[in-house]
Amino acid sequence: MTVVRDGVNMVIHIVNWNLNDTVAKEDYPFVKDKMKAILEGLVGVVPGLVSAKLIINPLESSNIEVALICELESVEALKGYQIHPAHVEAGKYVKTVVCDRRCLDYEA
Repeated sequence: MTVVRDGVNMVIHIVNWNLNDTVAKEDYPFVKDKMKAILEGLVGVVPGLVSAKLIINPLESSNIEVALICELESVEALKGYQIHPAHVEAGKYVKTVVCDRRCLDYEA
């Protein structure tokens, strides 16, 4: 799959997590909804972040509980995203509720 916008290849940023043991099962919906609002809310705030979608309702066949899929304008935009104050602030909350982080970045 090639994602091209204005003749430039996009960068896809995928991060997967499980919720950590400190999150009670009954709190999963609240925690996932809060993560979704925070992470998807970075679009329009972080330059070069074109889209962000947090998958919070995986099928039972999945072994990951949440997945973030972002499109960025370029590798440079990804580097800026990683250090942007809004992303850093979002990460402070996310890190308190997740474990088993896996990340894949690629040019599409």
